[in-house]
Amino acid sequence: MRLGKVLTAAAAVSLVATPALAQAAPSVERIGASQSEDSELAGGSGIIIAVLAAAAVIAAIVVAVDGGDDDPVSPCADN
Repeated sequence: MRLGKVLTAAAAVSLVATPALAQAAPSVERIGASQSEDSELAGGSGIIIAVLAAAAVIAAIVVAVDGGDDDPVSPCADN
């Protein structure tokens, strides 16, 4: 029980101290990478999302209309 309290206190201290330690670190200049040409998938991500959404809708319809095998599995259901 005592170890749990110590670990909880240590976790709380680390959560409180992390932003202060990160701010105290020496600042580093961030430089963006140069982009020489456009991505080959430019505009293609919309198509991928549409295909995945259509597959999800089709899967939901198949699950909803799967033949209706609603027979009880329990051996006591025949009583």
